[in-house]
Amino acid sequence: MPALAARTPSATQPPGKAPPVLRHRPSGTNRLAALLISPTIAVLGLVVGYPVVAAVRESLYTKNSGLDSSGFVRTGEQFVGLQHYSDLFQGEAGDRFWNAFTNTTLFTVTTVLIETVLGVVMALVMHKVVRGRALVRATILVPWAIPTVVSALLWQWIFQADGVANALLGGQVLWTTDGFQAALAVIIADTWKTAPFVGLLVLAGLQLIPTEVYEAARVDGANAWHQFTRITLPLLRPVLLVAILFRLLDALRMFDLPYVLIGARKDSVETLSMLAFDEAANTRYGPAAAYAVLLFLYVAAAAFIFVKILGADVFSTKNDGKTSGGHRSGLPRPRSAAKEALV
Repeated sequence: MPALAARTPSATQPPGKAPPVLRHRPSGTNRLAALLISPTIAVLGLVVGYPVVAAVRESLYTKNSGLDSSGFVRTGEQFVGLQHYSDLFQGEAGDRFWNAFTNTTLFTVTTVLIETVLGVVMALVMHKVVRGRALVRATILVPWAIPTVVSALLWQWIFQADGVANALLGGQVLWTTDGFQAALAVIIADTWKTAPFVGLLVLAGLQLIPTEVYEAARVDGANAWHQFTRITLPLLRPVLLVAILFRLLDALRMFDLPYVLIGARKDSVETLSMLAFDEAANTRYGPAAAYAVLLFLYVAAAAFIFVKILGADVFSTKNDGKTSGGHRSGLPRPRSAAKEALV
């Protein structure tokens, strides 16, 4: 009787509700889960955590050089605190930092915006084409498969004084020298290289949209533009956000393309990554680490703003696996989507 009474609803339980079910996880499950993920955590700590901590520490120290008051050569390191960070915002170093910051932001905004538009167009073409689909997809994806350094050398040949670009324009534009044309050359080369990546992700999203949605929209009289703006784009939103986020984080770290295509210490194309590399190449490891830490904070802040403040809930798992009336929660009902397309 006591066991039977323990299973019956209590007197305080609201009517119509089943008593709460207490599920006790086996004691060894947590230990097994921690054991299984421990190699991943160890690898991440080694390849991600340690370099970040090492860079922060390096930015707080400086290498001793010269002679001390006794005439001996100074060796080792000296703690300088935030001196390297304060020096980056003053004088010539400050001008160079803000120039690199502006170039990095400009390249990120322009390339990500253009690549998103072109990527959607490429995905629509690859999704709609019937004849020669494999050839079209391979042709579009070839630029993304080419290594960035090889792509930069290819565009350097195109943008040289007697290259293809000037032959098509009928002029003599010095693309690979310092100036606005150099920044434009970097934007063109980066767009050609990475727009197929956005197109590949968007294509995967297009293939998940059921054809019944478009059929219902056509039956209700929705034209192609309404189908694209009211059905395709809303359903592609999670995929687009992921693609934009990936490209945003990658563009903020741009280094090899402008470095090979235009060259080092060019004010019009110098990015924060190039600035940190230049400082390290001249054995100024403290300022180089400070630049790297600031770039890391910039990338982290951009990702946080994109994901949280702009509402880009790209990692949400709400309603995953739930069904309603035979339809997955992430997909609209064909008739309701068609009606929305006509609104």
